[in-house]
Amino acid sequence: MTANDDEPTRQNSELGPMEGGQWRPVRPEELLRKNQTDDELPQEAPRPKVTLQRRQELEQRLKSSPTDRDAYLELANIYRSENRPLDAKRILQQAVQMFLEDEKLLWELEEATLARSLQQFREVNELAGRLKTPEADRELKRSQNDWACRRIDVCRARLKRDPAKTQLRLVLGEAMFEAEMYQESLDELNGAIEVDEFSPQAHLIRGRCLLAMGKDLEAMAELRAAALRRAVPAPLPIKITALKLLCDTAERLGIHLTLQRYRQQLQQAEEELQRTPA
Repeated sequence: MTANDDEPTRQNSELGPMEGGQWRPVRPEELLRKNQTDDELPQEAPRPKVTLQRRQELEQRLKSSPTDRDAYLELANIYRSENRPLDAKRILQQAVQMFLEDEKLLWELEEATLARSLQQFREVNELAGRLKTPEADRELKRSQNDWACRRIDVCRARLKRDPAKTQLRLVLGEAMFEAEMYQESLDELNGAIEVDEFSPQAHLIRGRCLLAMGKDLEAMAELRAAALRRAVPAPLPIKITALKLLCDTAERLGIHLTLQRYRQQLQQAEEELQRTPA
């Protein structure tokens, strides 16, 4: 994911994609919310019940009136509500061919494309968890890479349409990290570092990239910037994650005095997080 875009996406739930919701651009503060329990997740608002009859009416209407833009959007919404993103993608591809520069249709097609990729990733993840075979693990890796690549494609397309959406560079950088495009991620995040609102997240992702590249000391500098800058205090989840990585790296490198300081700061941050209302 993604950052908080301004486009309306009413069909999206309040849950993040890795938390069981539909794909939506992830807000910067959500980038690290990967391991919440079900009890911690916000509840999805009830959806209006869509009848089979309405879907069939729209399908028939588009056969006779293929220029009905609103019908494409409504039908795609129904497919998404029925957890059928592949059908939503198909109908929106038809719509985009009819209305080439319609930004709303392009947006919804991107959403459906991401939802389909995420659906496949979840299905393969569940299967790999049951089978526990090398073949299933390879398919899971392929599916993870596809999910990252789809986010890269969509973020690039949206930034091309509106370069001012700096928040999407965080999502793009994170997806590039997951796709093992480490140098590309570092380059993409340069712009986000200059914005205080996004700086801690950008430094954290850059630190992860540098760790993956074996550049431990450079990574520690980025992680310290993510966790310990007084001028730009990091959100506690970001700070804790960065401090954990700092502790692991310092321990691996045998930097014991620094390790002790990082552990103290990590303990303080975790205690503060426990005192923070949900």
